[in-house]
Amino acid sequence: MKKIIKNALILTAITLVAGLLLGVVHAVTLKPIQEQQEKSKQTAFQEVFSEAAGFEEVDITASAEEISEHMTSAGFTAQTIDEVWMPVDANGDALGLVIVLSTTEGYDGGMQFSIGVTEDGTMTGISFLSLSETAGLGMKANTDEFKSQFQGKSVEAFEYTKTGAVSDNQIDALSGATLTTGAVTNGVNAGLEFFRYYNETELAGKGGSAS
Repeated sequence: MKKIIKNALILTAITLVAGLLLGVVHAVTLKPIQEQQEKSKQTAFQEVFSEAAGFEEVDITASAEEISEHMTSAGFTAQTIDEVWMPVDANGDALGLVIVLSTTEGYDGGMQFSIGVTEDGTMTGISFLSLSETAGLGMKANTDEFKSQFQGKSVEAFEYTKTGAVSDNQIDALSGATLTTGAVTNGVNAGLEFFRYYNETELAGKGGSAS
């Protein structure tokens, strides 16, 4: 009996020490991880809005529920608006919006990317923050050849085609990766829908106008 109690105490002590060590490791590594994530975001933002001198976060926390309801009513049930940032010039004037969104669509369970939209509704580009599609197929979404199709376009919504794009609102689908193409296209359309919603509601007044 004494041996059992002794072993139990030893195991408890080992568990406590291991827990403390894990806590210390987590505390030590948390800040560098957060800094790297922030750096990755800023790089992505600069990619879609290269002319911006800086980016100011728009707090949408208080409006999260109404945003979600609007997106759902607009048919975007797989997409979530994660963050909104305002690119500004050297004088601090707004240039548009950078919208970070995630989607559960895609071949391998989802992705997250940012899109840039100027004040007049023109797309400046897209940049992926996470993408884990099939190598050689869906991962081609993260190539300049594919992403550049969205740049400089001012459309209500995009669609993809397998027969060759013939208008501004059409995107050439990735060969063998229709699901990925659809996920990106729908995600971009969700971002454009949010951009319009942002400008048409009091959200713009709360976060600074982008129109």
